[in-house]
Amino acid sequence: MSIICIDDININYKLEGKGKDVVLLHGWGQKMIMMDFIFEHLKSHFRVLNVDLPGHGDSDDPKRAYSVEDYCNVMVSMFEKLDIKDPIIIGHSFGCRIAFHYASQYSVNKMILCGAAGLLPKRGLDYKVKTGSFKLAKKVIGLTGEKNLEKFKSKFGSTDYKNVTGVMRETFVKVVNDDVSGLLNKIFCPVILIFGENDDATPLWMGKELESKLHDGALIVFENDDHYAYFHQPLRFLAIVDSFLEGDRIC
Repeated sequence: MSIICIDDININYKLEGKGKDVVLLHGWGQKMIMMDFIFEHLKSHFRVLNVDLPGHGDSDDPKRAYSVEDYCNVMVSMFEKLDIKDPIIIGHSFGCRIAFHYASQYSVNKMILCGAAGLLPKRGLDYKVKTGSFKLAKKVIGLTGEKNLEKFKSKFGSTDYKNVTGVMRETFVKVVNDDVSGLLNKIFCPVILIFGENDDATPLWMGKELESKLHDGALIVFENDDHYAYFHQPLRFLAIVDSFLEGDRIC
């Protein structure tokens, strides 16, 4: 493991191998270990970076609430320091948000994105009514003191929201409200999208919409699987990776 300082925070990473650069970006609330089987598989034929994103694993929390673009800028600085160019990006969920932002601005060889987050959920009238009621209640309870407000948020927030505090809670709110739909027409590299058929975090309709909006996107569905389909079916996933990257590997 190595440590690099970016934006005044220490980031934990490992970089091994030779050849074209591959970058692994894990999901929200996860850490690099989720991508380790990919790292070990590819490092014989590629130069592979695996990283604990800020606020995750053994990396420091950011000093302020980060947006997805802030995470992207951290990766830009990291790539410059580590001489990573035209990377192949393999991401999961939240890591895909960062990948979309990066690929819309910088040169990317290829991307393999699993359970890709970045599109806003389709919300009905019931959700809008509940959201309005929640915001009103939050304002009223906020008048009674910070402790009562925190108890209210912890009781009614999502699991991911309740699992983080402080700057990472503020970061989470920014992240889940980030919409990448306006970036997709700026991405020209080939993209493989892998979605679990029964994914309830990033439903399959998101994969279909991403495929339709990307210039060169292809959707692969893992039947009877969920948001972690790539992790549950590693052999199938790695076979797809090997086929997609066959022309990029060193012998």
